[in-house]
Amino acid sequence: MFAANFTRKQLTAMICFALAAVTLLVYSPVLWHGFVIYDDPDYITGNAHVKAGLTWPGIVWAFTTGDAANWHPLTWISHMADWQLFGSNPAGHHLTNLLFHTANSLLLFILLNQLTGAIWRSFFVAALFAWHPLHVESVAWASERKDVLSAFFWMLTLLAYVRFANLSKVQSPKSKVFYILALVFFACGLMSKPMVVTLPFVLLLLDFWPLERFTIYDLRFTIWRLVLEKIPFFALTIASCFITYRVQSGALWPSQSLSFHFRLANALMCYVRYISKIFWPTDLALIYPYPHYWPFAGVAVAAGLLVLLSAIFTFHAKRFPYLFVGWFWFLGMLVPAIGLVQVGVQAMADRYTYLPGIGIFILVVWGVNDLLNSQPQKMKIATLAGSVVIACCLICTSIQLTYWRSSPELFLHTVKVTTDNYAAEDCLGKALESIGKNDDAGKLYADAVRIEPDYPMAQFDLGMNLLEHGDLNEASNHLAIAVQLSPRNPVMQFDFGTYLAQHGNPAEAAAHFKAALASRPDFPEAQKQLDLLSATTNGPANGSTR
Repeated sequence: MFAANFTRKQLTAMICFALAAVTLLVYSPVLWHGFVIYDDPDYITGNAHVKAGLTWPGIVWAFTTGDAANWHPLTWISHMADWQLFGSNPAGHHLTNLLFHTANSLLLFILLNQLTGAIWRSFFVAALFAWHPLHVESVAWASERKDVLSAFFWMLTLLAYVRFANLSKVQSPKSKVFYILALVFFACGLMSKPMVVTLPFVLLLLDFWPLERFTIYDLRFTIWRLVLEKIPFFALTIASCFITYRVQSGALWPSQSLSFHFRLANALMCYVRYISKIFWPTDLALIYPYPHYWPFAGVAVAAGLLVLLSAIFTFHAKRFPYLFVGWFWFLGMLVPAIGLVQVGVQAMADRYTYLPGIGIFILVVWGVNDLLNSQPQKMKIATLAGSVVIACCLICTSIQLTYWRSSPELFLHTVKVTTDNYAAEDCLGKALESIGKNDDAGKLYADAVRIEPDYPMAQFDLGMNLLEHGDLNEASNHLAIAVQLSPRNPVMQFDFGTYLAQHGNPAEAAAHFKAALASRPDFPEAQKQLDLLSATTNGPANGSTR
């Protein structure tokens, strides 16, 4: 009745305004948050290239570096632009993330509305995307610029592709322009975060529904024509995968490499865990540690559930194509981040659901609509239930945002809602140390080492903490272990070299300074210390990198 009083364009404009206004309002507290100690120093506050602002050498560096175990030059450039505009004021960096997230929510609504013409279902999916608490991590964490930036180009790619597909039906020459635009936007997405490599497969899903460029039984000719049409997209995907593999190959310390069987079990369990958190977003944490083992029964149930749902949605693909598309959007998009290729200490991460979760939202919203559409009374109840779900999302998101106000609050919450989280305990220790609570920090470092002796950061931080307390021998042992576990970490190599230089071991110190420079050639402090050692040991440094 309300909608009948407005034209479709007016209603669309009002929905866009409401979606943007509520998103900006619910996330506005993030503008008063600071940076956090996890990744923000590497990406922003401690990165000399970023802090130089937008410079030509910085842009060249962005396209040639593999820092932070990723090749994402546009993400680096966006951080440089933020520093140019806002300097060290975190509000500006957070504002940029928020604006991108708001834009992504609007683009998703516009995309689904154009594809399906279902304005209210499109709004509901966009609202879930905008206000779901699982997405707080991608927005409130300044270093996760790569999530919101890559999603922005992802949405633009899909919009350009839809325009191309529609124009190609009438053989319009303009279709080629939108095809090229889609390729350019996809390349920009890959240069923001390589997780979007699955986009060509999502385009094929959209070809099935709602573009209807082929049917489920039309697999002999049309589908192959559509695959061939996407060869340039697949070529970009292959190139991005190759680059990402190269830069991430040294992201783990050797002792933490997990067996393929364990990674496969973890991937199956995490699919189910992600689904559960989409429907019941509690105990959200920045770091979810790997468990010591996954019980066989649990893994078998998870595998069975995934196979069963895949079979059901495939069987009903002709009648309910959105079930097939939504489900395989979710499954497929998570493949790069599901842990089959291990990077980092996290078993899973909320931020990984940022784009994949859209598939589940589509599946549920369209499914509920078709289930109840023929029953007006039940449809009213479903509308009311949907409104309650949206309200709960807004409340949970507001609560989740409070944990991001500071590093101590963030990691204290993470430690509380997880078990044996050695990485979070180490980060909490560093957060407490930054506010002068060194004794409490030392206890957390020691506990992290107890839980996982092969975690180099905890060994390193415990060693540095012991140095502060004057326990030189014990500190030296932990620092040596850290360097042995993570030989490519330039900061650890530099700090251990400094310790050795200060305690009468110049030869060993020089070796560690050289190791630091081998991992990070543009490390002026390491070169300076190496030169100082050379000056005190008869002439130029043997093996100087200059």
